[in-house]
Amino acid sequence: MRSPAELTMAFRAKGWKLTPQRQLLFKVLHDNQTHPTAEAVHAVASAQMPGISLRTVYQTLQELSLMGELQAFDFGDGPLRFDPNVGDHQHLLCRSCGRVADVYVDRSPLVTDDGLNGFAIESTDIVFRGRCVACAPNSKQIPTDQSPT
Repeated sequence: MRSPAELTMAFRAKGWKLTPQRQLLFKVLHDNQTHPTAEAVHAVASAQMPGISLRTVYQTLQELSLMGELQAFDFGDGPLRFDPNVGDHQHLLCRSCGRVADVYVDRSPLVTDDGLNGFAIESTDIVFRGRCVACAPNSKQIPTDQSPT
């Protein structure tokens, strides 16, 4: 996701309404690695700007997603989660606490072009489900902050 200043310029360029509430949301989301729900974003923003509406949060998240600044994920464990990391990566999802973390995996093809029957792949989402280190103390931690070499 671009910086809050860059997002401000991008919203202006599109002619979209730019408010202090939206600028706050840009800051709340920038470099956020928690994959928050709209409600979690609203809670953080409300602590800094009481009275910000949940509708504003949803509208801004939707617009940022349309712009390609956020990825929206339905992990099947509850409400949509939003990820400002739009780079090529996958996710770890803890079945116990619901924590989501980025993980970088080898991008070697799982299927060959001739096995796709003409199907044009546009994106791939892989979610590894299990238990995080805090929920399964005996499990080994998978590094989530390194790209494959």
